[in-house]
Amino acid sequence: MRCFPTSLSRSLMGAAVLLGSIGGLGIAAPVHAAPNWTANDDDALLFEVRLAQYTLGDGVRGYQTPAGSCVDLADTIMALDLSLRLDKKLRRATGWVFEERRTLTIDREVNQVQIMNTRETLASDAIYDTPEGWCVDTGRLSKWLGVELNADKSNALLIIKSSDKLPVQLQLERRERAAKIKPMAVFDLKSLPQASAPFRGFKIPSVDAVVTLGGARMGGATSVSGRYELYAAGEVGPIAYNARISSDQRGIPANVRVQAYRTDPEARLLGPLRATQVAAGDIGGMSTALVSQGGAGRGAFISNRPIERSDSFDRTDFRGELPSGWDAELYRNGQLLAIVADRADGRYEFLDVQLLYGQNRFEIVLYGPQGQIRRETKQLLVGAESIPPRQTYYWLGGYQDGIDLIGLGRSPPRSGRNIGTWRGAFGIERGIDTKTSAAFYGHSLVIASGLRRNYGELSLRRAVGPTLFEISGTGALEGGVAARVEMLGQFGNTNISAESIIGRNGFESDRIRAGETGLHRFSVDQSVKLGRTVLPLHGEINYTTRIDGIKRLGLEARTSLSIGRISLGGDITYRSERSPLLGGSVDSLGTTFRASGSIARVRVRAETRFSIAPEKRFESASVTGEWSAGRDDRYRSNWRAELGYEGTTRLSRIGIGYVRRFEKFALTGTVEARSDGAVAAGLNIAFSLGADPRGGGFRLSSRSLATQGQVLARVYRDDNGDGIRQQNEPLEKDVQMTAGRSSVERLTGVDGRVMIEGLAPFQPVLIGIDTSSLSDPFVQPSTPGLVVTPRPGVAIALELPLVSTGEVDGTLLSPSGQNFEGVDLELVDPKGRVAKTTRSEFDGFFLFDGVPYGRYALRVAAASALAAGMTPALLDGLIVGGANPSLHLGAIAATSPVQRAAKE
Repeated sequence: MRCFPTSLSRSLMGAAVLLGSIGGLGIAAPVHAAPNWTANDDDALLFEVRLAQYTLGDGVRGYQTPAGSCVDLADTIMALDLSLRLDKKLRRATGWVFEERRTLTIDREVNQVQIMNTRETLASDAIYDTPEGWCVDTGRLSKWLGVELNADKSNALLIIKSSDKLPVQLQLERRERAAKIKPMAVFDLKSLPQASAPFRGFKIPSVDAVVTLGGARMGGATSVSGRYELYAAGEVGPIAYNARISSDQRGIPANVRVQAYRTDPEARLLGPLRATQVAAGDIGGMSTALVSQGGAGRGAFISNRPIERSDSFDRTDFRGELPSGWDAELYRNGQLLAIVADRADGRYEFLDVQLLYGQNRFEIVLYGPQGQIRRETKQLLVGAESIPPRQTYYWLGGYQDGIDLIGLGRSPPRSGRNIGTWRGAFGIERGIDTKTSAAFYGHSLVIASGLRRNYGELSLRRAVGPTLFEISGTGALEGGVAARVEMLGQFGNTNISAESIIGRNGFESDRIRAGETGLHRFSVDQSVKLGRTVLPLHGEINYTTRIDGIKRLGLEARTSLSIGRISLGGDITYRSERSPLLGGSVDSLGTTFRASGSIARVRVRAETRFSIAPEKRFESASVTGEWSAGRDDRYRSNWRAELGYEGTTRLSRIGIGYVRRFEKFALTGTVEARSDGAVAAGLNIAFSLGADPRGGGFRLSSRSLATQGQVLARVYRDDNGDGIRQQNEPLEKDVQMTAGRSSVERLTGVDGRVMIEGLAPFQPVLIGIDTSSLSDPFVQPSTPGLVVTPRPGVAIALELPLVSTGEVDGTLLSPSGQNFEGVDLELVDPKGRVAKTTRSEFDGFFLFDGVPYGRYALRVAAASALAAGMTPALLDGLIVGGANPSLHLGAIAATSPVQRAAKE
């Protein structure tokens, strides 16, 4: 609904709202804030806003506070499209909400809130000052707005309830009606401007370094140790590489791993091979259903499979680098599945992780000893079109299992593997139609008994309704066959997985051990809703038979629960083995409990294990807590405490550490004591070193540069609109950048540049400008941003121009001369790209605001033109510039194809 009759009035109102939003996002002076709480990362929240069946905006930021939850007022204004203006200097919010008679004034200078004719004193815990702006308590904001705001922290939802339909809901309903005649465009990063970052020349590698000095006293003897770990990533010409070197306790190099590789999601590697991944050096192997369980070692690998594709449709493996002193957690769809502690080989492994039918969102969270937190996400879709029809994927690789490229040492032996033996495999997968695919694999490997076997493996997959079936068979040239049937399905909120494997004639592989004749598994995953909380339940049955008559039965139940900011997970496992030789059974029953999250201001991770049968025994327990010791603009300080107990040795331990994290490095001091009298102390320094793209030389950072992507963005005023910065075009400081879901903590400096770190490698991300941070509302980015694909250890330079903007308005008439409502219109630049879109209102009026200076053509969107029987072209040669920033077109009559033909 239009509230002002002229285009100028519209612009003034838009400028006021925009300036108000800028004020809301500013950092206000700490007046009237709650005295015992300040904003911190541990309490930060990001809510998805729900109104009836609709999701509003891009989310609302907020915090967990001692009194409950608060939400950012500027974000709420944008999500609900409120007519409120925030003024940073005057520290006031004025306007009306949902209807013009319901006026609202929040005055923090006089400490009052006025709703229409009612005034009240502003409570001290009503509004908190945060780095984002004003964070308002949800209870008080509900009262001020006259609606109910419910913050569901466990599901990250801000649920809005109103007795009457709100204006934003009515608007969404109108858009739904319009969508019935116009298909909505799908947001696709490929359709946005792309940044080119070619592999070229030699790029100085980025290096993550951890150096540890320690001393211990045990049994009357004192020892001193020193170790280090370096991880480097860089590029030479068209080749990317990474390397890891770690030492023993005496500082002597013990392990060296090097990998050269290229990754291209667009499959443009090696010409006609159209590979997506090529690697040589220390690599990981592939897994299949009946033969191979992937490992790691020195070798080579090539594939054209999508980078995010799992090895098999029902299971997947996760591997990665785990620096010394780090822990890793694995989550699936928010459910905590497993925790891996520091390992001697510097890797983490989560093997044979079950996939569910539909979308599987995995998150691996890595925790460092200096309080670092790294998150790696991976989306795996299990459905009918797992391999597109008439498309072929292949992979080929070979490696020496467990041996590093530079053999200073070996990885710790793993059960059932022959360390040092060579393995080779290839696979071909073909999509037959939208529901059917087939695959063939070949393997050569040394099995646990020490004999080399060569296998052929064939599988056929078919989708039937909401289920997937796969039938596999394999045989070894040296003798032995096996077959497998698997089903994966989703029925409502229930996921079912069933598998049956039969081995004959002495078949043996990584998956089927010597003597096993049958492996059968059935699992159920069910989500149970308890109020506003969703409780995922998992149950699994395993049954194994052997040629010697031994039968093994396994039962497992697992669940997890999110309570506020705490994720709790637990499982109970039962094992029974019956042997005809022993004439009885051996039973065991155990349970594991895991917890991860925040209690007050303490980040806690815990795991305990209990044995219930054959004997009741407390096996182990470990608890780690981290909490802030202070923070300012220069550094952060954290305390870290650890408690542990091992039931087999009856040893308990306690440790405490202090972390001081600077911008360029982090220091940690630790002290640990055990119940047997042993004590130890250590000092740890961690930093990253990389090339400084801002002017040569090197730079230090406490954030990882070698494992994450980096972008150096420069913002400037493009006065002539050519997209290339000239020397006389000014640079823009204090501009906030956006980088997908990653946060950008710093603003651009006086040189217009800012370094954006911590980007997920090989994942396209849109680098853009937060327009609310621009001081001039009539200056806007010339493009929505640039899409870049970050690479580990490499800084990619981008330039983002700002241009002056104007507006274009007019009134659209139908071919019969009537006001034309609900027609989608487009402004198209000389390159044929759609610069702006809008829709004509009830009286035919349309407005394009924030139009970058330039030349445009006006046209009707194709879907609207087809639905209304109009010719798309309207006007050409429209120029928005300094001499004419506001272009008033007046009445424009659309034409039908018949009318246009008559004119011609």
